[in-house]
This record gives sequence, structure tokens and C-alpha cells, in this order.
Amino acid sequence: MTYRIAGLPPADFLPLFALSDAELASHRAVRVTASQHPGYPCRVTLRDAPVGELLILLHHVSHDVATPYRSAFAIYVSQADIAAEYREALPPVMQGRSLGLRGFDAAGMLRDASLVPPGEADAGIRDLFGDPEIAYIHAHNAAHGCFVARVDRA
Repeated sequence: MTYRIAGLPPADFLPLFALSDAELASHRAVRVTASQHPGYPCRVTLRDAPVGELLILLHHVSHDVATPYRSAFAIYVSQADIAAEYREALPPVMQGRSLGLRGFDAAGMLRDASLVPPGEADAGIRDLFGDPEIAYIHAHNAAHGCFVARVDRA
């Protein structure tokens, strides 16, 4: 069993960087500058932004399904023009953090979930994918609850 983790498409977010603060607010978004590292995990690059990097904090629907499990929360995105992609490896934002892993079937229904401490995300992903009904996994930061990345079978 192999898996793939990819950042969100930058084209979805790049236009936000040209907006004024008032225009961002109409999109439920704000411009922020990373003031510590780690602490500002970008969902496009799948790394923590370095101190001083400009990001947009916005409301994002991470699980856009017609089930009770549709979900949204705040995420950070940087002005990157290429999404990160990892195969059989964890991106930096999934290392060193406790994660909630939620395994969904093809219809978007939750099948199983687990909480994994730092350093155990790979094992948690493989364990959830041991259930053939799990089509994909969403990783969330355990403490804040925000979406980190989608994990797909590869």
C-alpha cells in the first residue's frame, strides 16, 4: 500500500494576495506575517512558514461532501505557485505534531479515525488504509483541529 499527500492548489489562493484588507475581510480572510517558526503551517507548501513570510488566514471547506461530515476551518496559505507533493513520505507540517487522522469511504462517510502522537503519522495512515473501505484520509492538527492535508491511496 502506498500513499500520496499533496498541498492545496495554489491557483485557488493566489488571487487573495492582490486584495485589500477590506476585500479579504469580505472573504472571511486576513493577511498575517509569520512571527514564529514553527507555527504558521501553509497548506500549499505543507511546511511551516519562516518568520517574516506573508500568509493569508482564511476559512476553507476542506471536506466538501454532501454528508454530515462536511467540514471547514481556518487555514494558512502562502504565496507559493507550486503545491507540494509527497509519496510514501510525510510533509514537514505532519512531522512533530500530534494529528487526528480521519478515514473516509468513497461516499464521504467517516469509517474510522485515530489520534497519533508526533512521529507516528505514517503508521497511523497505513493502519487506517488497512481497511479497504477507506478511500482517503484527512489529517488535522490535534490541538487546534485545523485541516492539514488529504492523504490518498497511490
